[in-house]
Amino acid sequence: MTGWNASDIPDQSGRTAVVTGANSGLGYVSARELARRGARVLLACRSEERGQEAGDRLVAEVPGADVRFVRLDLGELASVREFAAAYPYERLDLLVNNAGVMALPRGRTADGFETQFGVNHLGHFALTGLLLPALLSTPGARVVTLSSMVHALANLDIDDLNSEREYRRWIAYARSKTANLLFTHELSRRLAAAGAGPVSAAAHPGYASTNLQTAGPRMEGRRRAERFAEFGNRVFAQSAEAGALPTLYAATAPGVRPDSFVGPSFAMWRGAPAASWRAPWTRDDRAGELLWAASERLTGVTYDALKG
Repeated sequence: MTGWNASDIPDQSGRTAVVTGANSGLGYVSARELARRGARVLLACRSEERGQEAGDRLVAEVPGADVRFVRLDLGELASVREFAAAYPYERLDLLVNNAGVMALPRGRTADGFETQFGVNHLGHFALTGLLLPALLSTPGARVVTLSSMVHALANLDIDDLNSEREYRRWIAYARSKTANLLFTHELSRRLAAAGAGPVSAAAHPGYASTNLQTAGPRMEGRRRAERFAEFGNRVFAQSAEAGALPTLYAATAPGVRPDSFVGPSFAMWRGAPAASWRAPWTRDDRAGELLWAASERLTGVTYDALKG
């Protein structure tokens, strides 16, 4: 991985990718670089206005890029089902579960789930399961799910997935990012048990400057916290272009192993992609099974194609 950058992405001609949250930040950079290498990319975004604008911007940066916006609201299971039902292609080479929210005030999704757990984990769990037939029918397919180094702050509470007993925004965020890694782990195990070809891997951007850091404070009118986040982004964070490299590596580099976790090489903070440390609870088979069962129950998506 030494020195790996976007110019090392292999040719993606003939490949189809779905990138969630592709209208800005890491998702936009990931979609743009995949398109630059020849992939057909679906920009799966909640806002039609921002999604269309991102598509126009991407084509301006990469003339001839094969991209299209399709609306997807991960906080609304009906929207996830609608997106999957309308998916227009037989193949799906790459699903990048990138979209996310961070450290928001307590809230609920349209289906009543705690917002961070609902959007960051359950929405992507449902999306992946509903798109699984296309992934299984595509040789060399990959699912890359975005986690965070902040996952190390908290393990899941399997008896309180929606933070009913107590809500602390950063703990809820950390638990959702632990859920992303447990999902990656359990999906890898189930694909292997079924003898299926897709690779399930995870990535994180280190500390990258995106709108995630400021969204929560802005929602609550906490101007001082918003200014602090803006300062951190300017002074300490790496760019979105650099932050997207672990995702792009996990998505395209040869030899990526199932259940890999790729992040920046320097202290999980910044630098070229490298194998990343992860908390031991993110490889707990029993926890993965329990989260999977709860996720199937909560979403109604059951991954039947992996059940023989």
